[in-house]
Parts: sequence; structure tokens; C-alpha cells
Amino acid sequence: MFTKILIANRGEIACRVIQTAKKLGIRTVAIYSEADKNARHVAMADEAIYLGPAPAKDSYLKPELIIKAAQETGAQAVHPGYGFLSENAGFAKALADTDIEFIGPPEGAIVAMGSKSAAKEIMDDAGVPLVKGYHGENQEPDFLKSQADDIGYPVIIKATAGGGGKGMRIVWKSEEFESSLASCKRESAASFGDDKVLVEKYITKPRHVEIQVFADKHGNAVHLFERDCSVQRRHQKVIEEAPAPGMSEDNRQKMGEVAIRAAQAIGYVGAGTVEFLYDEDGSFYFMEMNTRLQVEHPVTEKITGQDLVEWQLKVAAGQELPATQEELTINGHAFEVRIYAEDPRQDFLPATGTLLHLSTPEESEHVRIDTGVLQGDTVSVHYDPMIAKLIVWDHDRNAALARLRGALAQYQVVGLTTNVEFLSALANNQAFEDCDLDTNFIERYRDELILEDAPADEDALVAATVYQLVQRQQAAEEAAAKSADPYSPWNSVSGWRLNTDNHHAFEYIDYVDSIPNEVSVTTHYRDETHDHQYLLELPSKEIKIHAAELNDNNLRLDASGKRFNAKVVDDGKSLHIFVNGNYQVLEKIERGLDGDSEEAGGSLTAPMPGTVIEVKVAEGDSVEAGQPLIILEAMKMEHTINAPTAGTVAEVLYAAGDLVDDGAELLRLDASDD
Repeated sequence: MFTKILIANRGEIACRVIQTAKKLGIRTVAIYSEADKNARHVAMADEAIYLGPAPAKDSYLKPELIIKAAQETGAQAVHPGYGFLSENAGFAKALADTDIEFIGPPEGAIVAMGSKSAAKEIMDDAGVPLVKGYHGENQEPDFLKSQADDIGYPVIIKATAGGGGKGMRIVWKSEEFESSLASCKRESAASFGDDKVLVEKYITKPRHVEIQVFADKHGNAVHLFERDCSVQRRHQKVIEEAPAPGMSEDNRQKMGEVAIRAAQAIGYVGAGTVEFLYDEDGSFYFMEMNTRLQVEHPVTEKITGQDLVEWQLKVAAGQELPATQEELTINGHAFEVRIYAEDPRQDFLPATGTLLHLSTPEESEHVRIDTGVLQGDTVSVHYDPMIAKLIVWDHDRNAALARLRGALAQYQVVGLTTNVEFLSALANNQAFEDCDLDTNFIERYRDELILEDAPADEDALVAATVYQLVQRQQAAEEAAAKSADPYSPWNSVSGWRLNTDNHHAFEYIDYVDSIPNEVSVTTHYRDETHDHQYLLELPSKEIKIHAAELNDNNLRLDASGKRFNAKVVDDGKSLHIFVNGNYQVLEKIERGLDGDSEEAGGSLTAPMPGTVIEVKVAEGDSVEAGQPLIILEAMKMEHTINAPTAGTVAEVLYAAGDLVDDGAELLRLDASDD
């Protein structure tokens, strides 16, 4: 076994590999960019080597720097994780040329699966079932159209070098083919530098089912059963589960045998995933093979009891597979969801920011969290915005789904937009519970999964107000204890007023469907004639607060006999309230001496660091509410800044090509009198 390895990756997968390496007594070397100098994976490793600036192309995608780091630290092998250089045949060859073991498949296997067309030709020769289609070299539009007409519509056109949902078009009828082909080729050339495509029959309600395979250097190969990854957004996985719901033992065995045959056809070694389209009638067709460890490998680990990273290390070191096919069994059911910094309401636009507050469910045999971040860390524009993977397990699917719902209700993030609410809606969706699965699931149930903000409920208003009251009281008591005159009225926050009862008004902005609504809660303080600490006048009713305890951000309340717990996080501008499994935000209104407050409304600022792609207005232009003003690009996605109200452009502060920071003011708009 190796004594030292280098992990050529970052974030949660680097942390995941380090955990297993430590368990096996293997020392680890991390690599990091300028943006990751204080990252969790750097702190966990025994050594860490600086590579360069934050952009991946200047650090994590520099094979020569990584190989140099491995040589200088004496690492005998390199684990590539996933993404970055994990499926780079040149990197695997360069390591082999320097006698450093690549903890992954041989160069030839990576090359064989690197092209969708070439991979399907190999699989066809190996007897692996394929969707009817054309994967050849002839790229003449008329010829491709004749192939599509022969296959029968609908068909799908795919870039042979594609991935991540780019370079794909679904064509429903013959007369649409030529324009779709031209569009697909343009996008393929722009994204991958290669406009070659393939044409296949489009299965209208497919599931995405994949088989985990493993092979060693001694000719042994096994499969570790299947995962269902059908629920996707932008052709990228959102939730994975193992085993696949409704999979018969006969089909499981057939798919497993086919997957092993596919791996053996390319001389595979290590961990790999063979991905299939699974039709409603139980038929399945090869899509592609990922020549690396997958993001969703933990669900396979939970149902098999195996450590796949440990398997990788042992196989790379020349050992035989730790188990035979007969020794592998399925135990229970597991789900994995990816906690992302992204906005589902904005077509899953990636988000950036600092994790001001991060609280997660407690880990156990039923709950596992793989993450590369801690509270206080920043999700930057330079890398994938995944915060963590939440994995749950139980003895059957319904019990595991209940675990998932409970764990998501306990997952708390403040500081940036996340998909936690969306994932909770998905876990609670009846169609998902009923296994009505296909790759178009999110589009079919979008209205049930992507919800607008609901008005702040009674418990949230109570928690927000009492939090501020108790916090002020605690601060006053601390000030009084330090004061030369602890009984001074200036140390009191009792709301005392001349000729009226003691009260204080708390005012908030509650955004509902992006529309700001002002909400006021008046608080009356306790006197000798009442049994409560505070009396709250909510918009709809009065509530007596009999008891309130605040410990850090944790609030325990007795509100008119109803006892509940809440967590309130104050970011200075807003209160973030977690109560009864719900998350709500109330923006504070701070009144000045004249009673005025800062005006609420849309902000013409950058939602994340990025590049200005286009400025669509000029100084002096009149604009209407909702009119596009500036287009930004960040994390390979475009985001349009729209006018929050009608008005006149007073000043444009950036031009096309300029880099902007998160929160930077982009332009100034004078609102119209209307």
C-alpha cells in the first residue's frame, strides 16, 4: 500500500479522500489555489502545496504543477477526485511517465470513453445495447437528416465531445431538423471546439440509471449495483438514490453484467460508472461511461457497506478487489442530495457569498454529510458552487425518504441563496414518493417544486421580535453591570413612556413574490398586573410571551401557552428565522428621528462577481419596470439585471468587458414620480 498520496482536487472530494487515507494510515498532500489557502481540505491534509492564482486554469488544471508537487513531496500516487483532471488522458500518461501511480483507469480507457461516438462503437462491438442512432463520421446535413428520418422522430442531436447539457437538441419532426442541427453545431463548436454530432432516437420518458463497476489489475471485475439519477436540472443530477426504485432482480443482473462487459471491453481498472437510459418497458441502452469516481458514490457505499475510495487505493496499489460479486449485497435504501449555492427561481443561477451561518443535522449511521466548507468560508465564482452532499440511509425507501425530509428541515444556511427549500419540496413531492421518475421530472412538476416566498407566519414574527427584545435586554444588563450607576434609567430598554404604557414597535419588510410588504409588531412590556413578559400585537392577533430564553442564536419560547424553539440569525440588515422546519427572512426597518426609513426596492447591484457582457442602456435613457439594463456572466452563466421600477438612467458605472465585484453598484436610476 502507498505511504503517501497527493489529491489533485479541492473541496468535499479532497476531504473525502483524505478521510479514507487517514483511516488506512496513508499520509496526504493537498494542493490549493490562492482562493483556497484557508480551505478545509488544506487544513485536513498532512501537507499542502500552493499552485497559483484562483482561476482553475492557473492552478488546479496545471498538470505540470501538480506532478512537480507530487515529486517534491514524495507522493507515490495521485488521486484526481472528479472534475478537473480526473478524466484527462494526458495527465494519466504524464504521471505514468514519471512513475507516479494514477488512482484511476489507464490512459487507453480514458481515451476510449472520451468521445461519445467512439465509445458507442466500442460498446456496439462488445454487444452492449445502444439506442438506435447514427454515430459515424459523415457530418453532411442532408445525410444526418436522412439518418434521423430513418430512425424516426423524436430524435436527439448530441455533440460527440459534449457534456453538462451543452450541444444537445431534441427534434420532434423532420422539418425542424436542419435548423436544430445548425444550432447544435454552433453551440458544440463554441463550447468544445468540435462541431461533430451524433443522432439518436429520443426516448420520451427515460430514467437515468447507472451501474457502479470496479475492476483490478488481475482481470477481476464486479458491479456494486445501480443508482437512479433521473431527477435532473439542465441535464445535471439533483438527487440520486440506490437501489433504483422498481428495478427487478432480473434487470439488475442483466444491467450489471452488461456494465462489466463494457468495462472489460476497454481494459478498465479502478472505479467507473456505466450510465444507461432506462425505458418504461424495462429496456435499457448505453449512454456513456464515466472513467472516475462519481459525485454520487456515497449512496452505493451506504447500501453495500463498502468504502469505494479504499477500493480505489487498494486496486491502484496492485491488490485484488476487496470482495467478489457473490459477497456483495444490497442493504436498505439511500438518497443523496447536493446542497448548492444557487437560485432555483432564477433557473438555478449559481450564487456566491460567505457562509455567515451554517448548521447541519447531526451525523449518524442514518445521516452523512460530505463537505469541503465550514461556517465563515466563501463560495467563490471560481469553482463549482456545491456546499455539501447530504446522504441518508434507512432500511427501505419510505423510511430513507423520511430521513431525508427531516435532515433537510435541519439544514440551515445564511449568507447566500441555496437550493435547500427546493430540495425539501422535492423530498415532500407526492410524485417523487410514488416513484413517477424520469429525466424531465423537474420540468413536469416545476410549479410544485419551485415555490414563491410565502408571507412570514405567526411563529416567525414572534421569534424575530422576541429575539430582538431579549437581545436588547441582555445587552442592557451587561451595560448596567459595567456601569458606575447600574440603576440608571439610561440602561433600561423597558420601553418606558410618559403618560402611556411601556411599548416598542418593531417594523419589518416581508418580501412576498419579490414584493416588499411592511409588517409591524408592537410590544408591550410587563408590569405588576400581568403574568407575561411581553404582549405582542401582531397584524392578526395578540400573543403573550410568558417565557423567553436566548442562548446564542437559539431561542426557546412560551407564547400564549405554545412552546417552541427557533433559531434567529441577524446579518445586520435582516433577520433569518428557522422555525418548525421553515426558513423565513424579515428585513429590519430602522426608523430615524424623523420617522423615515430607507426605501425598499430592487437594487441595481451585481448579485455575484462576474464580467459585464453587455450594457443595454445609456445615461439619460428612459426605462420601464422589468426592462433589461445590464447582462453579467459568472460561473459560465448569464444573468440579466432588470429595472426594478420605471425611471431615467442617471449614470452607467461599468462597460462591457469590465470585471465587477459582488454587490458592486452597476448603474444609478432615478425613479419616475409614478
